[in-house]
Amino acid sequence: MRVFRVSSVFLVVLAALLSGCSWFSRDKGNPLDTLPVEGLYQRGVESLDNRSWGNAARAFERLIARFPFGPYTEQATINLAYVQYKDFKPEDAYSTINRFIKTYPTHRHIDYAYYLRGLINFNRSAGFLERFVGQNMTKRDQVNVRQSFDDFGALVSRYPNSRYADDARQRMIYLRNGMAQSELNIAHYYLKRGAYVAASNRAKAIIETYPQSPQVADALALMMTAYARLGQDQLASDARRVLELNAPQHPALSDDRWPRYPSNWWRLVPLMDRGQ
Repeated sequence: MRVFRVSSVFLVVLAALLSGCSWFSRDKGNPLDTLPVEGLYQRGVESLDNRSWGNAARAFERLIARFPFGPYTEQATINLAYVQYKDFKPEDAYSTINRFIKTYPTHRHIDYAYYLRGLINFNRSAGFLERFVGQNMTKRDQVNVRQSFDDFGALVSRYPNSRYADDARQRMIYLRNGMAQSELNIAHYYLKRGAYVAASNRAKAIIETYPQSPQVADALALMMTAYARLGQDQLASDARRVLELNAPQHPALSDDRWPRYPSNWWRLVPLMDRGQ
């Protein structure tokens, strides 16, 4: 019995020593666990500059885990959101930048945080108009488009003099026109299928919601056509009069065959250069 107890103690001590050696080896083999905060941050920045997004993310994530407070951690959080965005991980990037905005609402770079948050969803929504062409418009979701518009709007309203505000405004114009175009696509879809009430209502909503968009003229033309096919002559005449005042060269005013199917007029939307 005595020998058994001695052996058990020995085995426990030996297991503990082996475990400690294993831990020491792992720690020694991972420089991210031994670098000081300055060195760890520099490692992440060097990887970012080299566009090595995965290495940069690992360095910044380790810094945040090891040093949860301080200026290096604050900047590392912004950098982490950026590399996740560049590494095509929008969900992770959006979560990270939201956490930063909530944690550091008075940070000196908070305007950039709002701008980056807009860019993340803008990147997810980029090219959405092109994907819509020739498809059933009623089945498309614009959550990312709307969220990006709201994010840029938050930047512009909170920090109108920010260096990022002008670009945010231009992107908002692009997104606004895109949302108007999507609504116009849906109205056109309804018109093509004889749902004239739905088509006219959707066109009216475009005029009310996006009054400065290039799609207003087409919305007026569509309303004129939908009302005429419903036998609402007075409403059709009113829409035509407004269209003549605002877009006298519109094809709907001179071409009795308008709109043709498939139609191309609704695809012509002036788009800005998407840039980043």
